[in-house]
Parts: sequence; C-alpha cells; structure tokens
Amino acid sequence: MAPSAITIPRKLPLLIVSDGVLLPGSSIRIPVSTSKNINLVRSRIATGNQLSNTVIGVVTKEEREGNVYGLHPIGTAGMVVQVTVTNWPRPVYTLLVTGICRFRMTSIVQEYPYPVAMVTQLDNHKGEMEDDTHIDKDLEDLVIKFKEGARRLINLLDVSLPIVSKLKVLVDKVPNKQLADVVVGLVKASLAERLQVLDAVDLASRLRVILPLLLRHIQRLEVLKEDGSKENEKNNLKMHICGNGHGVGMSAEDEETDDIQELENQLKDAGMPQEAYRVAMKELSRLKRMAAHMPEYSMTRNYLELLADLPWSYSVKETCSISKARADLDTDHYGLEKVKRRILEYLAVRQLRGDLRGPILCFVGPPGVGKTSVARSIANTLGRPFHRISLGGVSDQHDIRGHRRTYIGAMPGRVIQGLREVQAKNPVFLLDEIDKLGSGIQGDPGAALLEVLDPAQNFSFIDTYVNLPFDLSQVLFVATANSLRSIPPPLLDRMEIIHVPGYTQEEKVMIGQLHLIPKQVKDHGLTSDTFTICKESLVCIISEYTREAGVRTLERKIGAVCRAVAVQIAENMVEDDVKPQEMDIENNNAEVEGEEKEELPEISLGQLQDHQEFPIVVDEKMVHDILGPPIFQSGLAGRVSVPGVAVGLAWTPVGGEVLVVEASRSDGDPGLILTGQLGSVMQESAKIALSWVRQNVKQFGIDADLSKAGEIHMHFPVGAISKDGPSAGVTIITVLVSLLSGRCVRPDVAMTGEITLNGIVLPVGGIKEKILAAHRAGLTIVIIPVGNKKDISELPKSVLDEVEVVLVNTVDEVLQAAFQDGFPHVYDLGDDTPTVTSKL
Repeated sequence: MAPSAITIPRKLPLLIVSDGVLLPGSSIRIPVSTSKNINLVRSRIATGNQLSNTVIGVVTKEEREGNVYGLHPIGTAGMVVQVTVTNWPRPVYTLLVTGICRFRMTSIVQEYPYPVAMVTQLDNHKGEMEDDTHIDKDLEDLVIKFKEGARRLINLLDVSLPIVSKLKVLVDKVPNKQLADVVVGLVKASLAERLQVLDAVDLASRLRVILPLLLRHIQRLEVLKEDGSKENEKNNLKMHICGNGHGVGMSAEDEETDDIQELENQLKDAGMPQEAYRVAMKELSRLKRMAAHMPEYSMTRNYLELLADLPWSYSVKETCSISKARADLDTDHYGLEKVKRRILEYLAVRQLRGDLRGPILCFVGPPGVGKTSVARSIANTLGRPFHRISLGGVSDQHDIRGHRRTYIGAMPGRVIQGLREVQAKNPVFLLDEIDKLGSGIQGDPGAALLEVLDPAQNFSFIDTYVNLPFDLSQVLFVATANSLRSIPPPLLDRMEIIHVPGYTQEEKVMIGQLHLIPKQVKDHGLTSDTFTICKESLVCIISEYTREAGVRTLERKIGAVCRAVAVQIAENMVEDDVKPQEMDIENNNAEVEGEEKEELPEISLGQLQDHQEFPIVVDEKMVHDILGPPIFQSGLAGRVSVPGVAVGLAWTPVGGEVLVVEASRSDGDPGLILTGQLGSVMQESAKIALSWVRQNVKQFGIDADLSKAGEIHMHFPVGAISKDGPSAGVTIITVLVSLLSGRCVRPDVAMTGEITLNGIVLPVGGIKEKILAAHRAGLTIVIIPVGNKKDISELPKSVLDEVEVVLVNTVDEVLQAAFQDGFPHVYDLGDDTPTVTSKL
C-alpha cells in the first residue's frame, strides 16, 4: 500500500547544523549549542515538559561565494521525536530528528530569536511505489545495481544490530527513493558528498551520486574483513550506524576519526620525552576505545590536545647582543641607570656562558616607574616570546599548579597555559604583582611558586593537571613587586632583588618630552605640526598636578590636555569646512536626482591654518584653564610656621611621602595623646621621644617639670591612612622640643630616623625615595642618620645639587640642624665644641 502524501508548511523554523546532513527517512542526533538553536528549542519544540509536534527545517551551514545567508539552499523537513536535556554545568539540548522530505528555501522572513524561512517542498512519498514501476531502461539498471550493492553492504554489517536486520527485510519493500536516503546513512562520506545526495531530488541523479559511495564503502569493509579486524570492524560499524553523540550523522563521525588520527600525528611530532610519549599513547588508546558520549571522552581528548600543544622540545633562537640591548633599553627607558647596568651584566654573563639558566630577577619599586616595560624590553632584546602572568589577588594554589583531571572543569596552571600560548620552551615570563599573592582555603600560591622559581627543581616541574614532568629551566622568569614586606621569605630567597626608584622632576620632564607627549599626541589623532607642549608647561603639570614616584598620573594629565586641544581643532574643522546642509543624514553617499552624491572631502589639519594659528602651543595659562586650579603647591612654609610642627619623611609602596607632624598642649592631666591611626612601632617611638625629652630638658632651657606642661596632643594628619614604621623618632622629638621651647622648626627642613633612649639616631630604609619626596615637595634640607650615608650615592646629581643632606648621629645634632641658628645648650661648651652637622 502506497504511503499517504506528506505536505509541510510554507513557513518553517530553521535548525542550523554546521557539520551534518539530515536525509529523508533517516534519524540523527543533533546537539544544540548556538543561541538561535536554543531559542528555537525552548519556544517551538520543548514547551514545558511536553514535546510539540512542530515540523522544523534542518539546514546545513555553508560558507561559499554568493550564499547570502550562509546556509545550504536545500534542507530537510523533520520531526523531533526526542529531546534530551543536561542541566549542569549549563543547559544543553540534544535532539533526535527524523527526516520527512526535502525543501528549497526561497527567503528568510525572520532572523531573531531564531530563523524562519519560506520554503518550497521538493519531494514527497505520494505515488512513489507507482513511479517505481514506470522507469526507463537506464534507471532500471541503476536500481538493480543499487539494490545489489545494498544487499552486499547489509551482508557485511553486523546483523545483530536492529537497524541492519530491519533493512535486510525491507530492501525489496521500501520505495527506491526512501531506500537510497536510508542506505546512504550507512556509508562513509564527507559533508560535501552528503550535500550532493541531498541536492539530488530525482531518483536517477540520486542513484548516480550514491552508487560510487556505496561501492567504495563495500570495498573498504571487505578489506577490513580480509585483514581479520572483526572486532574493530564491529565497533566502527556500530559507530557509523548509531552515531557517537558527539557530532551529527555520518560526517561528524568521519571527521571525529580524522581528528583522532590528526591528534595522534600531532602527539608523534610533539617531541615529547619518552615517559610523556608513553603516557600519551596509552591515553590515546583509551580514547579510541571510548564512546564519545561518555563524560570522560571530552576530558581525555582535552588532555591529549594539551600534551600535543605543549612545546616539549621547541625553543626559539636567542639573539643576545649587548650593544643592541643597551640601545633598546636607552630607547625605551630614560634614567634607571642602575637597573640598566644590572640587566646588561645579566645578559653579558649569559652570552659568555652560553647557558640559558640564570637568576630570577625581581624588580621592586612604586607603580608607574617602568617595571613591566623593562621586562618586555628584555624579551625584545633576547628575541624571545613574552608572556605576562598577573598574580594580583590570586589565592588558589591551583592557579599555579593546575587542577586534578578527575574534577569537572579541571584546567592546567597558568605556567603551563602560558607555555601553550607562546609555543616556545624558552619564553620570558613576567610574574606581575608577586607581592599581591593571597592565601586562602585552596592553599598558598606563594608556596606553589617555590618549585617554579627554584633552578634546582624547575627542570622537572609537575603540573597537577598534566601529571608529567616539564622542563622550566629554560624559561626566563622576571617578577615585579611594589613592596617586599608581603613576599614570603622562602620565595624572596629565590629571587634577586633589583630596586627601581622613583623619578626626579628632571627625569619626568625628559620622559614626558621623549615618550609621553609623542604617545598621547598620536593616540589623540594630533600631529607635532598642530600641537606642542613647551617645557615650562610640562614642569607646571608635574609640580602642580602630580605628586607621585612614577609617571602614570602625568600621562593622564597630558592626555587631558590633548583632548582639550582635539576638541578645539575638531570644532574648527566642522564650523569652517563642513556645512550641515551638505550632509545627507538618512542616506549618505546615495544617488540624488539621478546623480551619485559626492563624498565629503577629507579635511586635513593643515587646511585649518587659515582659520587658526598653528601649531597650538600649550602654555601655563592654558594648562590651568584645562586642568583647573593647582592641586599641589611647592613648599610647606605655611604649615611649619608655628611651634610644635615638623616635617618627617615616610616610605610607602607608591614612593616616598612627606609627613607633617603636629603637637599642641592644653590644660588638663599630664599625658600624651596620639592620633592619626598609628601602629605600635610609632606609638613606642613617641614614648621613647617623650622619655628622652624628660631626661634632657635642662640642657635646652626647657622647664624640667613636664607635669606642669599639661596634656600634650600629637597628631599625624591624613588619619584615614594607617601609619607605622621605625623612622619617625627624630621627627617626634623635634616636634616636642619645638612645642615646649616655643621655637619654630625651619620650614625647609625634613627629617627621618629612629632614636634610642640615649639619643642615638639609628639608620632606616627607603632613603632614596624619601629624599626624592622631599625634593618634590620643594624642601631643601634633609636630615638623615649617618648610617645611611651609603644610600646617598644612589641619588641623582641633579637632586644633590638642590637638596642639602645633613648626616646626624645624635639627637643633639638633629636639633642643631632643624632650628634656625641651631639649638644652643644652656651650658655653653666653648669653641672646642665639635661640628654637629656633616653636609654634602
């Protein structure tokens, strides 16, 4: 009995597949992953818990010239008979679709939220049995050959499979058109060959396309059978017939087989050590025996792809030239002479030894001084690939070592991922912000870095995900940090510390002229012919709008000036050269009254010179107009003009800072009140200072009975910021002596140093940063301990020419230098009194 006619709607929602073809009479599983396909499933196919009977169109994505929508013009109407949903870690749908008939798309009438097309039905099942009885001689010969081939194919297949036994019975009963579409599902064919079968609407064309594919597949199976690979044959046939759930239809499985073969070739060519290669081949053998729908299949596949991508034996050729390195460093960075010298020494030793190993360099300094760019310059000089690993906020050791493969979503660590990305065994790795590592319930990433950075261990580094030793000894690790305080001592011991200091005002001016201004001019579409910032304006920006060790804020201020100039130039371009009535807003460059509209001429900045004088020179008045009132003022004379006030110097992770310490006294119970969020060290320094003053008040002519002084209140401004450290002792003593004696401290003096109960001044750290901070604030005299004399050699000569450094050993010497005309003792020691200051 002939089947009834099947008619499909004129409008069909489209399910787009990228690597499969659905043929009438066959069924395939289609994974749904794209947003449009998911929208189609949720709105038209699986409504709630019910499966609707909507007929959909299954079309194949095809990129070719002249294809407007990127879809193959002929598709197959199908009915969804099953929907499988996996909700974790995200919803994933898999559809079982049965093909009904072919159709041709005439137009796309809807694209969002899912595509809908107007279609024309190309074939149906009406009268096919009758048509099969009225065929010409050529077509009859094709049908006979096709059925003979189908029987031979079925005899070669495993009859225990339900679809094979069913086909064996229906070969002589199913209409030829249906049988051709069903049998081609058992044949190994490429995507292009399946599309040719889909395009063959009439029976004769279809058989001419299928017969070569059928005979080729039969010949392949016969060869397999002769080789005695029956078990492999059975597994392959099951895969060809049933599908593996990982792709769509035959083409996906064919591609899967080709991908596994390609993966095997990649593993052989990866140059792995013998142990790693043995493990990779064992995992590949497991993958071949594994069904693709198993959860472990994708995990094993991803693991093998990682092993194939790692640069086990590939290294880039290093080009180490000291003269080139010196030129590159001088071109990219101004100043930083000590840092450049150490880098050149490091490269010279590598060149002479010919050894790829070396110490782990760690650049420590405030933000914006060029630590990261120095590391990038090292990579460019050596000709190695550069990779940056940001460690700020990392609190999970698995970010370094990787996860175990047994976990869902397991990934290798950042070191292995970086090697996979750069595709070289000897890159330059920048461990940025290594002092910002955290520690949580997932372990200590700082401890995980110990094996990575230790040259005695990292030649056999084992990532937990890879679980194989990988040689990191040829990787050049460079770390950056703002402070050494938060770096664990064992990790700090594995690195060579190179301090990168802040810049002086003269260095900032040169950096601005050589690097920052040209960069911002280019970024804002300006040219040196139309815009320039004079040196005086740059000095104004540095001194009045920035107070930092680096140059990031300076770069932002220069960018603000460039934007203001760009607005001025753009306004003149529009007002003088582009008239609004010349613009066709709705249809630019369209034909108007039969004539093609001319494009508006491109206006260069040089054409504006008739309307405005060029180049625009940014002077100090223009800087103030753009950036507003000055944020900082040079000098602290206004704040140090009363007794009980002195200027101290402090070190911070962002550079040195000046610290104004104030004190006052009032009636009340004797005592000392400290405010300003002081840590325990500074509170103890204040107590020591008060004890020293009690012991030595007589020799300075101060009332010996401090109980009559009342309550002393000492304040450290900017109370929202916590302060602590052993460097404020001399400042606190100076403030107390100034308050009790009623004398003002010199307004141009800053000081730093710790004290003992006997009045000895102890050396402190961060001298260079502190003196640079005093220089930025306009102070001309800095008092430091004698023990810090060695640190003065690191200061630029330009700073020493403008700042007088006074070396002191006792508190007496501090007071002599801090007050105008000194602070004489009540008991004059005569002319034989030794000099109390050492000036440079």
